[in-house]
Amino acid sequence: MAERVLPVLDLTTAEADPGRFRAELRAATHEFGFFYLTGHRIPAERGTELLALARRFFALPDAAKQEISQLRSPQFRGYSRLGGELTNGRVDWREQIDIGPEAEAIPDAQGYWRLQGPNLWPSALPELRPALRSWDESLAAVGRALLRHWAAALGASESFFDPSFTDRPVTLIKVVRYPGNAGNPQGVGAHKDSGVLTLLLVEPDSRGLQVELSCGQWVDAPPLPGAFIVNIGELLEVATGGYLRATRHRVLAPEPGTDRISIPYFLNPALDARIPPLPLPPELAAAARGVTADPANPIFDTYGENAWKSRIRAHPDVAERHHGIVANGPARSY
Repeated sequence: MAERVLPVLDLTTAEADPGRFRAELRAATHEFGFFYLTGHRIPAERGTELLALARRFFALPDAAKQEISQLRSPQFRGYSRLGGELTNGRVDWREQIDIGPEAEAIPDAQGYWRLQGPNLWPSALPELRPALRSWDESLAAVGRALLRHWAAALGASESFFDPSFTDRPVTLIKVVRYPGNAGNPQGVGAHKDSGVLTLLLVEPDSRGLQVELSCGQWVDAPPLPGAFIVNIGELLEVATGGYLRATRHRVLAPEPGTDRISIPYFLNPALDARIPPLPLPPELAAAARGVTADPANPIFDTYGENAWKSRIRAHPDVAERHHGIVANGPARSY
């Protein structure tokens, strides 16, 4: 197993010594944008049970999985077949389920409001719905606690980010399987997450996740027992003027004959929420690097714009079928 390079933070430290934890959190996400989180008080058995449930889903006959095909969802929810997603225009070798907040679709919605709507659930595995709902509640609490610590660590009040999450937060859970593939090494291509923060549950002893350091070197991020792998998204980069930097990461496909299950949880604000600029103290502001300038991947301060950008690029078949957006063609109603 690869040596761990990313820092390890213990959330229980925040109870006894919040100043120490916040300093460690600030340093980890200024330098790496990634870290391991222990002490979150979510029993390891819950993660084990959820990973086993995921394996039961992916073992279903294809017809049972296609019952909730993402091609049936204008909101980009449900099952995405093997090879049904793109990153940087190249095929990702994974199959997955996308689950968001349950809501009524908005009639004649435009732009990112077209992401609001219902989930698709497999009738062959009814246990999946309550398990993911419970997971959502537990991880949302961990994510909100981290946001309060980030705010304080950056010189603001603990409640600084709260207004962006009080009304219709848009969490996203992906249940992902990466099968072995000798011909396509891209499990998922290099990218940054479009929201605020990600909490990743991954099977023990699995491999493939890599993180790009500021020097351009790629390093492995193997699982740590009992820990989530945490990274920040583009909105925290925007909020801090680049003091915190969303970091590119990728997953290499496993070796033939093996596979890998992971369950990333994305904590995001409401679709129309704007993450306000956080007024950094002078010593931190002097170390802010500015928001990444990439004309091919603009970063917006409204979560819905970032999410819509990501969905239509990743799933051009859904974008074309339901929204009339043709890949490499005329962009309509973005």
